[in-house]
Amino acid sequence: MIDFDFTTYELPQKGSVLISEPFLSDDYFTRSVVYLCDHNEDGSFGFILNKFVDTNLSKMIKGFPSIDFHVSAGGPVDQGNLFYIHDFGDQLQNTYPVTNGLFIGGDFEQVKSMITRLPGKAKRIRFFIGYSGWDKGQLEAELKEKSWVVLNGINKETILNTENDHLWKDLMSRLGGKFKLMTRFPKNPSDN
Repeated sequence: MIDFDFTTYELPQKGSVLISEPFLSDDYFTRSVVYLCDHNEDGSFGFILNKFVDTNLSKMIKGFPSIDFHVSAGGPVDQGNLFYIHDFGDQLQNTYPVTNGLFIGGDFEQVKSMITRLPGKAKRIRFFIGYSGWDKGQLEAELKEKSWVVLNGINKETILNTENDHLWKDLMSRLGGKFKLMTRFPKNPSDN
């Protein structure tokens, strides 16, 4: 018999990814991968990496360069705002370091100017509408319920990549064993 215990052995920290358990039935978090930009005793926040919205930033934001960005649905919180992570570091003012060479935020006018002048830098930034947040103790409770598995040490190229349509499956497979097996299950077990 296969052990389907979805216990997490790594602890969440700034820069971790959370991988949802295969049968989590939630509009935002079904088979999602969340990049944690902060995690401390007061709570956690991050962005869903593998859910996308159909939008064109140049039509939404005046003066934004007409580059076709794959914009992510970052989560259910604050969906009226645009957020971004990047590896520009101190090339932008007012950035917040996450980890592994990644930063969140920064001067938006500088972002627009940089991408307009140097369109090749577009692959070094990801945009999100909304974010995912947990109050004090909430994420720890969800981990005890085995709603998430924590994975640390994901490189920035994986985080910034908006072209991987199989991120959840790839990261679960990387964990091997029962986690890899779980990638073969249908989202709804009754569909089997």
